[in-house]
Amino acid sequence: MGASLIRPEATGYGCVYFAAEMLSTKGEDLKGKVCLVSGSGNVAQHTVEKLIELGAKVVTMSDSSGYIYDEAGVDAKKLAFVKRLKNVMRGRIREYAEEYKEAVYTEADPTKDHNPIWAHKADCAFPCATENEINGKDAQNMIDNGVQLVCEGANMPSTLEAIDIFLDNKILYAPGKAANAGGVAVSGLEMSQNSMRLNWPREEVDYRLRNIMKNIHQICLETAEDYGQAGNYLVGANIAGFVKVVDAMIDQGLV
Repeated sequence: MGASLIRPEATGYGCVYFAAEMLSTKGEDLKGKVCLVSGSGNVAQHTVEKLIELGAKVVTMSDSSGYIYDEAGVDAKKLAFVKRLKNVMRGRIREYAEEYKEAVYTEADPTKDHNPIWAHKADCAFPCATENEINGKDAQNMIDNGVQLVCEGANMPSTLEAIDIFLDNKILYAPGKAANAGGVAVSGLEMSQNSMRLNWPREEVDYRLRNIMKNIHQICLETAEDYGQAGNYLVGANIAGFVKVVDAMIDQGLV
């Protein structure tokens, strides 16, 4: 009846945990990484929150009207302003730049063939806004500006052309079907708590979420390698998901 703690945060937190696991395969972590984040809703807010917690520097956030670039970084105080702006005042992201004069606001221009939010120098990108928000030109801009990791918080934010560019350049690319699984994962934990008539503390749910994302990452990694596509998280996620469904159908006598 009481739902689960961490459920609102789960998709954003899980996305960052997945990114951290990808970086760990290269002996790196998120501390000091410059990150581009799109969106300013629930997923984006909690992606930024966890990135800040893990020592990364977030320099962008957006909504449908445009985006802000804050070279100094979105810190906890600024993020609290965004949460109040979006969740309470229902305002627009341009008001961030009005509050924090060091930030630059760029209005959205649908006539452009690219989104300038993805044309800033950065280490990592977290598209958390909408479907197909990264096209081929955006992807190439990201590569040209040093992005080495793309972790999808939104559902299918990258076009097929963009994905091909990520894969061709062999960067760390995590498809949403794996990277944003934290939300449904914690829904599963919520069902477990309901069945057991328990209410786990925040730390317990967060610990379990991180382990789930670590496990999803490992499955994607191992599956890709098993099928001759080492390091290709898209192949790993697709095949692992397919095999899981097929095995379940066979076990239940459906095929």
